[in-house]
Amino acid sequence: MPPRKKRDADEGSAPAYAQAGVDLDHDEGFVDEIQEIARSTFRPEVLSSIGGFAGLFKTPDRYTEPVLVAGADGVGTKLLLAARIGRYDTVGIDCVAMVVNDLVVQGAEPLVFLDYLAMGEHDPEIAGEALRGLAEGCKRAGCALLGGETATMPGVYPKGELELVGFGVGVVERDRVVDGSAIRVGDVLIGVASGGLHSNGYSLVRSVVDEGLAAERFGLFDEVEELNTSLASALLSPTRIYVKPVLNLLRDFELHGIVHVTGGGFEGNVPRVLPEGLCARVDPESWPRPGIFGWIQRQKEISEGEMLRVFNCGVGLVVFIPEEQSEDVADRLRALGERPYRIGRVERRDDGEPALIFERGAAIPD
Repeated sequence: MPPRKKRDADEGSAPAYAQAGVDLDHDEGFVDEIQEIARSTFRPEVLSSIGGFAGLFKTPDRYTEPVLVAGADGVGTKLLLAARIGRYDTVGIDCVAMVVNDLVVQGAEPLVFLDYLAMGEHDPEIAGEALRGLAEGCKRAGCALLGGETATMPGVYPKGELELVGFGVGVVERDRVVDGSAIRVGDVLIGVASGGLHSNGYSLVRSVVDEGLAAERFGLFDEVEELNTSLASALLSPTRIYVKPVLNLLRDFELHGIVHVTGGGFEGNVPRVLPEGLCARVDPESWPRPGIFGWIQRQKEISEGEMLRVFNCGVGLVVFIPEEQSEDVADRLRALGERPYRIGRVERRDDGEPALIFERGAAIPD
């Protein structure tokens, strides 16, 4: 894998550069630890050795007509809560999850992941914690942490805060791409449980938290009975990575469409895969919601519609499947440790109807 690079690194001006806030000797000593963290994620297809300028990776031989699928995403303002709480490992998992989940819903097997980590002042403890989270996320997704960059940028980020962005590449056989075009009337929507808030809606979450802290209604580290954990732990619960369960399903079932429920909630994501002339009817009461959603909703009296537009509300993945396979898919997901729920169905869309309709009872079989 390539070394993690530093921007504007002029070794001849190291003392002055250190005075300006970038200690090259200190930072470069961190590279060895990073390389060891990354090696734990390597797959047999990694070709690059330590010390190159870019990572090399061979497409797995089992693909006959490989299509590469690429994506990029970040953790967003959840990072500000991580800095306030002083915990950075789960945001590393978030960074990987937000990218690889977007790859696998196209039918792609994630192969490699690269990251960009920037701080105002290099803190090896914080950076190491975030990078160990990245490595854990890559292991859960089965992809290699092939490289990245750690940038020290004084004046851009406050002490203790960081920016964390990820980039991933996956591969899928050309005739196995999942793009929603196969979705048809009568398909069942199977929702797969999320791990909580995941990594979306945190501008609203932070506003709820800031108001509550200012009014002294709660503390970040308070144990909250309905959450069965501290508020801090619930807020930093990492995004669930769905790669291995989805790849398992794709081997044996006819998945017509897959949705990663991220920013924009249901309304911003489910319609993206629906063919023209079809709509999805979803029963928002057909699955249990983790306590953190109800807690947030009550703190600010957020409407139900707003909750479904902003958050995943307990469903992080939606699979469109033929009715006759729906029970078998649900059984397989349960066997893989997931919590699936029948949440709706696909119907023909009448003129003027939206592509997504929330309707009580929509998940009940005809």
